[in-house]
Parts: sequence; C-alpha cells; structure tokens
Amino acid sequence: MNGIEGKTAIVSGGATMIGEAVAADLVRRGARVVIADINAETGDRVAQRLGSAGLFQATDITDDTQVSACVDVAAERFGGVDFLINCACSYVDEGAESTREQWLASLNVNVVGAAQLIKACRPHMVRRGGGSVVNFSSISSGAAQAGRWLYPVGKAAIMQLTRSAALDLASDRIRVNAVAPGWTWSSVIAQLSGNDRAKADRVAADYHILGRLGLPEEVASVVSFLLSDEAGFVTGAEYACDGGYSALGPEGRAAAIARLID
Repeated sequence: MNGIEGKTAIVSGGATMIGEAVAADLVRRGARVVIADINAETGDRVAQRLGSAGLFQATDITDDTQVSACVDVAAERFGGVDFLINCACSYVDEGAESTREQWLASLNVNVVGAAQLIKACRPHMVRRGGGSVVNFSSISSGAAQAGRWLYPVGKAAIMQLTRSAALDLASDRIRVNAVAPGWTWSSVIAQLSGNDRAKADRVAADYHILGRLGLPEEVASVVSFLLSDEAGFVTGAEYACDGGYSALGPEGRAAAIARLID
C-alpha cells in the first residue's frame, strides 16, 4: 500500500490485541507508531516488540492535557503526525440499569476522547499537508443487542462523528473513515471466553457468514488500506470487516423457507 512508509501514526488503545495488530501492520509497511494507552505495562511491551519504530506514551484520552502531550510527543519524536487511529474504547455497559456516571464515563472514552484526539492531531496533519483518521465503529452501531445500551450508542455516535469530521476536515486534506469489525479475537473476547479461541469461534459462527471470529490482523489490514493512498477517494465511510455479520439478517445461515415446508 502506498503512502504509509515514512509516516507517523498514533494508535489509541494500542495496548489491546487489535490495537497492537494495527500498530504492527503499520510498522511492517514502514510507518512509525505511537502507542497511546492507559495500560503502561502492556503498552511498554507492545512498543518494545515494535522496535525503534514504536513508542509508548501513557495516555488517558479523557484527559485533554494527556491527549495534547501524546500528540506533541509523537510530533517531536518522529517529526510530525500523519495518521490517527481511534481504537481505544470502554466496554462498561449494564444496559437499562446503567447509571448516569456509567453513561458519561462510557461516552467520554468512546466518543469525546476520539473527538479530542482528532482535534489535537489536526494542526499537525495540516503542517504535513494532510492526513488520515480511522475511527473504530462496530457492528453494534447498527443493531439492537440485548442488555447493551452504552457501547452501541457510543459506536453509533462514532459513525456520525466520522461523517461530520470528514466534511469539516476535507479542506485540510484530512480524510476521516471508520472500520466496523464484527466479533474479533480481541482482548475483551479472550477475557470473556476464558482465552478459549475455539469456544469463541463456535459462539460467533451463527452470527457471521464466514462462520468464525475475525482476526486482529484482518482488521488491521482494512485500517491500513483506509489510511493508504489507495483509499484516496474514500472519506466519511464505514468499512465493514465483519465476516458477513451485517449482511446476514435475522434468518441466519439456515434456509428459512424450508421451515415452511417441513
């Protein structure tokens, strides 16, 4: 993919499995990457695995001072900022029982934090002649999910943020898109499944045309494409990397008409 080599990216949530995969894919393509995350121990390990092209910056994206410091460090260390990947998110969600504090905390991470990172990166991208942002939406943004209110609402808001930012930043030659993963082998699914990948694949099979979880590396490839020159005419878009989840529909993978005949 053209237009990635020699560029500098910030990956919020870069200490997660998906975030690390995104960072590793960009480094493999010749970029330098700043890992922005609140998990210092894991973030340091990720940066070490990336080698000289990686840097960890402890960052709480709900703190504007830390957001600004992260962007400034990236610019000072690597000469500028070209790409932003908003991967950090909160999974706190008790559905209808969620408190006001939980709502505000969730939206602060999942929406406001992403917006503030875009705001902080914008002048640096302008100085570089343009840039590209990839936000993380989700299959959850367009489907009702039992017991979940906060996370889907936040991801739906991320998609509207993506559209609005794409419009307002186009004059700065900054493209803004979103990737929408399906169930992906990730830090949260590994935790919930007891690190049992086979079990997670079995549960995911009914919801995805491809009958399995996605891989972090598969999501990372879509992110790199959206950042690259090959996606030069793509902005304000949501790219599904969901194994057919969003195409499947309520009939699932079975032949529904056959149920009328039986």
